[in-house]
Amino acid sequence: MISPAPTTTDRILVVDDEPEIVALVAYHLAKSGYRVSTASSGQDALELARRERPALVVLDLMLPGMSGFDVLEQLRLDESTRDIAVIMLTARREEPDRIRGLSLGADDYLTKPFSPAELVLRVAAILRRTGSPVPAGADALVIGPLHIDRAAMSVNVGGQAVDLTPTEFKLLLTLAERRGRVQGRGHLLETVWEAAPDIQTRTVDMHVQRLRTKLGTAGDLIETVRGFGYRLRSTAPRGY
Repeated sequence: MISPAPTTTDRILVVDDEPEIVALVAYHLAKSGYRVSTASSGQDALELARRERPALVVLDLMLPGMSGFDVLEQLRLDESTRDIAVIMLTARREEPDRIRGLSLGADDYLTKPFSPAELVLRVAAILRRTGSPVPAGADALVIGPLHIDRAAMSVNVGGQAVDLTPTEFKLLLTLAERRGRVQGRGHLLETVWEAAPDIQTRTVDMHVQRLRTKLGTAGDLIETVRGFGYRLRSTAPRGY
């Protein structure tokens, strides 16, 4: 239930009834230095929130028995939990759902499928706003000569700053956060551009080409997987 080797006093409660989502979110938060507790139902979430007083709750909307809306409402009504930050994590994209969640007191709203890197970045941003300490490694991602600062949305290669557009940064961050795993063009379109994955376009290819050029020697970290998409190496090639 609780991640090992905590490095910060901040605890994040992850609430979702899909074990794969819970494992993915908990892994990336723990890797970034947070302590993590998990719950698969609304009732368990409320009990853990009252007992552990986490700094933030990552809350799925579709839960068995009690919806995420109900959990959020209960959190805000209880004096002991009303100040806990909440990120709604859901497959629902409809505007009324977002409005309802935010009106009930959610601090942020992230739709599935989501980038773990973006989730960690949003957690850090919310905790920074609320005055909670952010773990030292939460915003930094280093792969060989490539250094990505999530909070500052900046990139440098070998200490030299690289000027990227917001889309190029999001593309690189998505590949880096999922390094070692092949990312299909359709998946990248949906994650980075929020476009339907069946759209026929060379948008991804053109952006990857520009990204490689801007990264210089570190551009070799991005591999092409013919007929499918791209992968960022999990380690730098020899010579770096």
